[in-house]
Amino acid sequence: MSIGIEICVNGLHHQLDVKPQTTLLEVLREQLRLTGTKEGCGTGDCGTCTVLLDGVTVNSCLVLAVDAVGHEVTTIEALATDAGLHPLQQSFIEHNAMQCGFCTPAMILSAKALLDRKPAPETAEIKQALSGVLCRCGSYKKIIEAVVAGGEQMRRER
Repeated sequence: MSIGIEICVNGLHHQLDVKPQTTLLEVLREQLRLTGTKEGCGTGDCGTCTVLLDGVTVNSCLVLAVDAVGHEVTTIEALATDAGLHPLQQSFIEHNAMQCGFCTPAMILSAKALLDRKPAPETAEIKQALSGVLCRCGSYKKIIEAVVAGGEQMRRER
């Protein structure tokens, strides 16, 4: 049995038919073809499926698509614009803060959520904000450096 829902992702409204048990991750990747959101463990442990729901980080593998109705979902695809990359995306490149890149979208969105609510966080706050996302390559030092630099650029652009 499928149900019709309207979901807002990256500012666009989508009418979709989903099964009640369909996760937000499945909708993003399979129906909307937004593959920047990665599937890792499927149990909420690794954080690679992190997206923003009304500006707050969530593991999209644990959120049912029907529970996202009435909320704004933001994926990594929303950050870059015609004007260029988001400052965090650019900073990750400049600081070589990714190796395999699998965790990168989730790290960037987690950092964005933090910087949107606290533009100049302490290192401990950055570590805490990123703690829900595992980097299998161990690039944490460079990731933190990239978040600090990206945050500085975001503050300059405000």
